[in-house]
Amino acid sequence: MIIDKLGLFSDDQAITASAASTDHIDLSVARNVGIGTPVPLVIQVTEAFNNLTSLAVAVQEDDNTSFSSATTIVTHTILLADLVVGARIPIHYVPRNSEAFVRLYYTVTGTAPTTGKVHAKVATEDQTNGANV
Repeated sequence: MIIDKLGLFSDDQAITASAASTDHIDLSVARNVGIGTPVPLVIQVTEAFNNLTSLAVAVQEDDNTSFSSATTIVTHTILLADLVVGARIPIHYVPRNSEAFVRLYYTVTGTAPTTGKVHAKVATEDQTNGANV
């Protein structure tokens, strides 16, 4: 799997409350990244979560870096019991979008976790042999 720092959303980002990914992807101009070969998106738990009921991960787009009018393209919710080290959030590709900026947004439901980290990135392909990121 080949990765590029410019395609990184979260680098072992601790999720202790609802928050945006620490990084976003700048496409420079509005474009549709979904035409042609799908662009793999790898979102993986790197530290087990505690306390919360579930975590929703959303892919959002906007025309500005403040994401003041962000639109959610796709979202997936995963329960606490499944938020263990190595777990993958099943958003496998960057969805087609038309805005210039893309980020992830993590929504915590239930009690705020004191442990739990996520690593998320765009990659050339998704390594699926069970290896951690």
